[in-house]
Amino acid sequence: QVQLVESGGGLVQPGGSLRLSCVASGSIFSLYNMGWYRQPPGKQRELVALISSAGSTMYADSVKGQFTISRDNAKNTVYLQMNSLKPEDTAVYYCKAQLGGAASWGQGTQVTVSS
Repeated sequence: QVQLVESGGGLVQPGGSLRLSCVASGSIFSLYNMGWYRQPPGKQRELVALISSAGSTMYADSVKGQFTISRDNAKNTVYLQMNSLKPEDTAVYYCKAQLGGAASWGQGTQVTVSS
């Protein structure tokens, strides 16, 4: 089973940028489909972006053109580059690894967009 540790969250002003990282350990990272999810305050967790083991990507409509997901298999890391951040992007961001029917989650990293 893979273990995931997110980092890179913090407080940023509207219009700013952040890059989240998720480092995986304990398994063969390159085999996993990876995703970023977020849970805004008082709301349910929602999908942000996915990247397959082959590198194909997909995004929630709300972040298309604003966020970019990428992976570096040599570093066992998946990234989420977030640009033009808005207050509504405030959430706890989680990394997820999926292989077949098995999924693992990270502990989450807080992103707060506020002036």
